[in-house]
Amino acid sequence: MPTLFTLLLTFFEIGAVTFGGGYAMIPLIQSKLVGNGWLSMTEVTDMIAIAEMTPGPFAVNIATFTGIKLLGIPGGIACTLGVVLPSLCIIFLIATVFHHVQDNIYVKAAMKGIHPAVVGLIATAVLSLGRQSFFPAGLGGPVSWLSVALAAAAFFAIKKLGLNPILAILATGAAGVFLF
Repeated sequence: MPTLFTLLLTFFEIGAVTFGGGYAMIPLIQSKLVGNGWLSMTEVTDMIAIAEMTPGPFAVNIATFTGIKLLGIPGGIACTLGVVLPSLCIIFLIATVFHHVQDNIYVKAAMKGIHPAVVGLIATAVLSLGRQSFFPAGLGGPVSWLSVALAAAAFFAIKKLGLNPILAILATGAAGVFLF
């Protein structure tokens, strides 16, 4: 079991090295939590789903849920502080100097380089979550066609019919209660 300080440092690292929002953090969160043996992949996947459905920033939600699951309220506070402190420090620094460097060609080039990396991080999270959802017994196991159908229906309803993503999550959650 981790200590409060270990959780704070772990989530500080996650918050410090991931760019592109909470979804870009998913691969590192999975790696740290499952890799350290603190949570199973199923538990992480469940917490990602709950964090997505809960109001507020995804990264804060997942950090808070993780900390509470592992070490109660103090753990939730430690993880939440850990994940937000890097952003607060970086935003403070950027806010003080950005207007001086925003037109710098190196800053613009760096930002153009970061964008594809963020897409790659999000794609990694999508593939990892997809593998867990569509192949619950592992890649060698059978496909969960019910999960594939729910994902396709949610995608279609959001993209083609304009359904609010929150309603899609609630609908697929309700469907899961009856189907699984």
